[in-house]
Amino acid sequence: MTPDPAREFARDERNQELTLVTPGPRAVFGLLWRVARLRCPRCGGGPVLQHWFKMRPTCGQCGGALEREEQDYFIGSMLLNLIIAELLFAAVFVGILVATWPDPPWTVLERFAPPAVLLAPLLLFPFSKLAWLGGDLLFRPDRGITPR
Repeated sequence: MTPDPAREFARDERNQELTLVTPGPRAVFGLLWRVARLRCPRCGGGPVLQHWFKMRPTCGQCGGALEREEQDYFIGSMLLNLIIAELLFAAVFVGILVATWPDPPWTVLERFAPPAVLLAPLLLFPFSKLAWLGGDLLFRPDRGITPR
């Protein structure tokens, strides 16, 4: 039997073989669309949020766990949140500079940039948390993970 080139193998902490799947563009864009609508990364259903800063333990439609049992799992989502917020800020800042050059509105930028930098991670919080879980699910499907 010839091994499938789209699959790689790794071992988890219990030395059990895990299949790592390489997702295609359709799966990635489908995941991003579900995350943008704050839906479950698995089924696209919901609800998934108790409130803006707290996820439900399971999806309201498919019942799939919305958190991994691994210690410090969502540190990655915090990093993703910070990276997206800073890149978004940089893009808007440069866009304003380019659009208004040679006379950019420095006073407006000085007043609105600091609050924007502080608020962006708060506004992006649930999106980054779902994106991190969805990315993990793309590469490491459920493996029988149960809700907490």
